[in-house]
Amino acid sequence: MPYGMSSEGDGAEVLMYYFEERGYRKKVGGGLRSFRVTVGETDLFIRADKDLKGMVEGMVRKVRAELEEYIAMDPWFALSLSPYPVSPFAPEIVKDMADASSLAGVGPMAAVAGAIAEHIGRRLMEVCEDVIVENGGDLFIKCSIPIVVAILAGSSPISGRIGILVDPSDEPVGICTSSGTVGHSLSFGKADAATIVSNSAAIADAAATAVGNAVVDEGDIEAGLLLASSIKGVKGAVVVKGGRVGIWGALKLIPIGVTQLS
Repeated sequence: MPYGMSSEGDGAEVLMYYFEERGYRKKVGGGLRSFRVTVGETDLFIRADKDLKGMVEGMVRKVRAELEEYIAMDPWFALSLSPYPVSPFAPEIVKDMADASSLAGVGPMAAVAGAIAEHIGRRLMEVCEDVIVENGGDLFIKCSIPIVVAILAGSSPISGRIGILVDPSDEPVGICTSSGTVGHSLSFGKADAATIVSNSAAIADAAATAVGNAVVDEGDIEAGLLLASSIKGVKGAVVVKGGRVGIWGALKLIPIGVTQLS
């Protein structure tokens, strides 16, 4: 999934996530350091005020090992498409995925990308003031500067024309998107984009899957937003299908004008 970034007024950065293969990630503007960490299938793009690539590689290997060892012990955890109980002795990332999936009514693996981003991001928060972790388009953000996350939604005419403003805060923000028309993630719906905002990236990821599953056509947008509003921990949602967009929650949306990088 290519990554682009450009300046967009008031000192904010605009983060854009294109639903394509992650053959490259490019950025324009911004004062944070950028580095990529790839371990197995996990491919992270990180922006922080320090270059901690080696440290992050160790973190990712540990988190992946914990998850893989648990799945080897209980394969149904990775196969279930509905909430699945886990051992009280399970690793924290497994518990977080199980808790998020239970809140959203989906399988635990629906939260895996957001959960990994969050675990890495929270550990980086201990040594960095500004942290952005992107994992397959799912975001963990903790920044002292305004951030605008652009919503790109395939062929929809709304794609790339609106963004979610993330104000500086002591609390991190998770922003995750599910799509049934672009990308390769499993979705039973046809939403061009179902984007969820939460203080937990794991919850945002699981909820995005649930909301995306609920939207097949434009008439389902309201139902998708109603579902989002019922999931504990969700602060806001944006659903895009075709030429329509629906918005719910405490979100600051702004129009943006950016040029796709290639």
